[in-house]
Amino acid sequence: MAELVDDAGYLLSPAGSKLFGKYELGKQLGCGAFAKVYHARNLRTGQSVAIKAVSKQKVFKGGLTAHIEREISIMRQLRHPNIARLHEVLATKTKIYFVMEFAKGGELFAKVAKGRFSEDLSRRYFQQLIAAVGYCHSRGVFHRDLKPENLLLDENWDLKLTDFGLSAVTGQIRPDGLLHTLCGTPAYVAPEILRKKGYDGAKVDIWSCGIILYVLNAGYLPFNDPNLMVMYRKIYKGEFRCPKWTSPELNRFLCRLLDTNPETRITVDEMTNDPWFKQDYKELQFQQVDHDFELKDCANGDKKYLNAFDIISLSSGVDLSGLFNFPGGSVSGERFISADSPERIIERIKEVVKGEGLKVVRQKILGVGLEGRSGDFVGVVEIHRLTEKLVMVDIRRREGGVCVGVAPGREIWKDKVRPQLSGLVYQPEREVGGS
Repeated sequence: MAELVDDAGYLLSPAGSKLFGKYELGKQLGCGAFAKVYHARNLRTGQSVAIKAVSKQKVFKGGLTAHIEREISIMRQLRHPNIARLHEVLATKTKIYFVMEFAKGGELFAKVAKGRFSEDLSRRYFQQLIAAVGYCHSRGVFHRDLKPENLLLDENWDLKLTDFGLSAVTGQIRPDGLLHTLCGTPAYVAPEILRKKGYDGAKVDIWSCGIILYVLNAGYLPFNDPNLMVMYRKIYKGEFRCPKWTSPELNRFLCRLLDTNPETRITVDEMTNDPWFKQDYKELQFQQVDHDFELKDCANGDKKYLNAFDIISLSSGVDLSGLFNFPGGSVSGERFISADSPERIIERIKEVVKGEGLKVVRQKILGVGLEGRSGDFVGVVEIHRLTEKLVMVDIRRREGGVCVGVAPGREIWKDKVRPQLSGLVYQPEREVGGS
């Protein structure tokens, strides 16, 4: 069914202006080739949210399924005051809906387009940007498309980093220790990307941050030309000049950020000692939650069952084939559905892993942590309630800082552990036969 939009630009569903009976949809905030963003209100809490509606068909035809998969997987892990939060993901046969934190202040780009910022204001937003980027890097996430259009402002005029569709994670790094995918916005791209010999994800993000800081202070780009190749030559050579109102301290700092040599370019850690950056700098204090290995007690929590967001995010490699309704999808061998009680499953898993030299090192009602013979942390087993009768058993381990399916220990799981757990696997025909 086609979307209906009224004269005020409000998206209407057949039932009025509600999505899943949960969100009241408002006016369109933005539009791209594959998605539209709307303001919405949570009908239960009254909270304002932004909802990005992504067309499954356009994404599939455009070959961007991996980008959507990665964006969901990454944003599920990130919880930082300067990163726009992804609340949940909902899905229909034709669309995926990202329900995100609403940034009332709009894009930073719109503000700087009206005129350059003062040096103090530029520093304030740059410090918030680096806080977000440094946090991402500590989680093994590299944004790769940092620009003012991807920086939002909330009601307190604090910065919120968004749009992780082009992001990379440590698992994508090749054996040479570098990333190789060419991506980003031309005016913000680092010179080493142009060399096409691989690049460090953290260092190209720092370069882009330098471009953003220059734009905030100057009101225009440091490298710009109608001819794209001419602009790339300027970037490659690092040819830029700061405007006359730039202080000597900021000038020196920008030169360290826009150093064409990634080996000598300033790092996030080094910035805290820079005289310009550390002025009025206060390190953010917030509770960091390790979402990769958090053992959730769903029995006592306020979320009784998994929603579409959880099911997508828990998929090994974030396999969206089921949601996209296209053939060829498969379920990871490290996950299965069971009709047994969580307690029975936990006890059985403890018996099996003990026989394979693993041991349980911590336990909650619906999850256990596992440790290997040498004392190294192997991973977790989590049980998630799907319905009153069914649960999903998810077995994961850490790899390169990102939670993925058990790969290095695959043979132990496949050949030894899995066969011993086969009796726990849900068989639909049993239920049909007994009805």
